Amino acid sequence: MTASSPAQSGRGRALNLRLFMAMLHTQELLAGYLGVRLGLYSALAECPATAEELARRAGIGARYAREWLEQQAVAGFLDVSDEAEASLRVYTLPADHAEVLLASDSPLSMVSLTMLPLGGVAAALPGLLEAYRTGAGLGDDAYGQDWREGHSGANRALFMHALPGWFRSALPDVSARLRGGPSRVADLGCGAGWAAIAIARAYPWAQVDGFDLDKETIAAAGANAEGAGVADRVVFRAQDAAHADGEYDLVCLFDTLHEMTRPVEVLRACRALRAEEGEVLVLDAKVAPHFTAPADEIERFQYATSVLHCLPVSQLGPGQGGPGTVLRPEAVRDLAVAAGFADAVEVPIGDRFHRMYRLTG
Repeated sequence: MTASSPAQSGRGRALNLRLFMAMLHTQELLAGYLGVRLGLYSALAECPATAEELARRAGIGARYAREWLEQQAVAGFLDVSDEAEASLRVYTLPADHAEVLLASDSPLSMVSLTMLPLGGVAAALPGLLEAYRTGAGLGDDAYGQDWREGHSGANRALFMHALPGWFRSALPDVSARLRGGPSRVADLGCGAGWAAIAIARAYPWAQVDGFDLDKETIAAAGANAEGAGVADRVVFRAQDAAHADGEYDLVCLFDTLHEMTRPVEVLRACRALRAEEGEVLVLDAKVAPHFTAPADEIERFQYATSVLHCLPVSQLGPGQGGPGTVLRPEAVRDLAVAAGFADAVEVPIGDRFHRMYRLTG
């Protein structure tokens, strides 16, 4: 074997640095996870604190509080006063950082997209290793409450702020139908209910039914609807939508088709629920039309999410198996046609992470 060329050595050094930085950022995310789950960010959002004050307020050990606070200040997440004596230093969570580090419907909030899913993947790692060795699937239970809350909250801002605007600008006929009088909307794989809630708030005549198989998530969705003041028009059910009754003016399948074990059957259920003049909309991951390597950050994010979660859960149980996160436009069309639709037409919403499709025929 010949010695490495300068170009090869340069590529190795670049990857070496890249992995070090990845490790650094992963450690900082995990430290942030502690801040979320122990209520440390929430406590600091109420008012600044010394290590002793934060320990008392959050109910953690004082020595741990000090180390965590110092790490957060070193990382630039928190501001700290200039006292030389460690016990006197006062730590502050800046308001603009609080928007990022607290779970909410702010587009800047990153807790549900980064820290909680990382905790879920960490819990699932032993099961992931076994799934890869055997080829079997892995249920969402392996990822625990961290993934459930993270996955449910990751699209919260998107649904609450962007979804109604997409309907008005890119689907004016659908928007007019929902606005013009009483209508029924079905949200399949509704998760924590944010899309259903957003539709109900935007269209006061709409009655929205959300369906999901996870009972804990459905309970959370019901609480979210109560908090949003739309529980009189939004009903969530822990059941297979294939067994739902009635017809719907709009059937939605938002950011969930890619992890369905039997995606064609799910799309057939959507078609069966659609009223004669109704519509079926699918929102799913935005990936490149064709495989390209290396790829940009969005493609890398989608692939990593698929490797760590969406592909394993889509392989659970008997059946054809789901595609995973990397569900390209042609694959969506193929699934739609197999389910009895004529086509899946892309709707121009202009989102970095998602594509929307209107299923026709």
